[in-house]
Amino acid sequence: MARFRLKSCIGFIALPLLVLIITLVLKAFFPEGSPFHSSGEVKVNLRPTASQNQWGYNKKSEQTKMNDRAQSDTEAELESTLRKFPPPNYYLHAFYYVWYGNPRFDGKYIHWDHPQLPHWDAKVAQEYPQGRHKPPDDIGANYYPSLGPYSSRDPSVLEAHMQQLRTAGIGVIAVSWYPPSTKDDNGEQIDDIMPSLLAVAHKYHIKVAFHIEPYKGRDEFNMFTNVKYIIEKYGEHPAFFRYRTNAGKLLPLFYVYDSYLMNSEQWAKLLKHTDSSSIRDTPYDGIFIALLVEEKHKREILTAGFDGFYTYFATNGFTYGSTQRNWVSIKAFCDDNDLIFIPSVGPGYIDTSVRPWNFKNTRNRINGKYYETSLSAALESRPDFISITSFNEWHEGTQIETAIPKTGQSVYLDYLPNKPTIYLEITRKWAAIFGGERRRWQD
Repeated sequence: MARFRLKSCIGFIALPLLVLIITLVLKAFFPEGSPFHSSGEVKVNLRPTASQNQWGYNKKSEQTKMNDRAQSDTEAELESTLRKFPPPNYYLHAFYYVWYGNPRFDGKYIHWDHPQLPHWDAKVAQEYPQGRHKPPDDIGANYYPSLGPYSSRDPSVLEAHMQQLRTAGIGVIAVSWYPPSTKDDNGEQIDDIMPSLLAVAHKYHIKVAFHIEPYKGRDEFNMFTNVKYIIEKYGEHPAFFRYRTNAGKLLPLFYVYDSYLMNSEQWAKLLKHTDSSSIRDTPYDGIFIALLVEEKHKREILTAGFDGFYTYFATNGFTYGSTQRNWVSIKAFCDDNDLIFIPSVGPGYIDTSVRPWNFKNTRNRINGKYYETSLSAALESRPDFISITSFNEWHEGTQIETAIPKTGQSVYLDYLPNKPTIYLEITRKWAAIFGGERRRWQD
């Protein structure tokens, strides 16, 4: 019993000593101010220790690994999707428009509410309706898009468009472009859409060229400024389209719409090597393609220093340039003068939703026959490139984008009895034919 009491006393004394020793050791390792010290409040350590950094790094590293795995899975899925598409033909370009808007992304409808334009003859104008269209059921187009009256800012729309373009085998989109702080008569500023467009285009291995519109006050001086802006802001992006010339230079290609609005003397100041203010042989040099409208423009475009012609209009016979029987002779002129020829083909034309008096320029699609005839005529001229008018110019009914039947207060045309993808499929077929012909021409 005495031994038990002695052992008990020793135990009672040893236990507090052990607790005291443990406490002192813990304090030595974890001083006040550490995250393990508590005085009735939670302290946040704003400057973590090396140990915490290591944990944070490990956690971040693990998260990074998870993100990398997810990204890898996404990329693998995308590559699998891309393998289902035909290879992009970078000699086949489609004119592309980013001027559309809707309330969800833009606060209002843009361009879908396009006004009905009056005829220039007041007496004729009185015979036709005027006013604005009222989306979503009533839009400024004779066809109705499968995606509805969409916004060009909608990421899902850009994705859908790139998938349709790849389905068609198109390698380059020529984007209708206005400089910052400028816009078309019925739209809003669009330059801020370009970064998103370039990003999704690159994802689908599509290249982007610029189709410079006749913005207000366009002249040779601000053209230099705006080309410089484009190249400095977008020129390093992997989706930015460049073409290697016969001289071995890798240069961006610019389509210049309504180039005839400036005379050849003005253009020569920008495009001729002989002028001190020329853009040639500067970091902002490019391949500049003028719009050929009248026959006399051939010589004027050559004198101005342009690098080639395109014809844009999808209406066969509307202009000298868009008349398909002229394309072989136009190409011969280009060959003789070291110019690029880019005929523009389209699936048809109808713009009576915005120009209700313009029936004479309508060209019926004939279930795709008009388009195939245009493509055949283009190939017959052995062109350097072919351009398509258009992927999505809905106002003029030249779109190859998918459309659907639509009933309501407005009567819309559609692609029936064919599928909504019919014009993408026709394009795909001819993209492959064009690619094969180009290889044959080079042999």
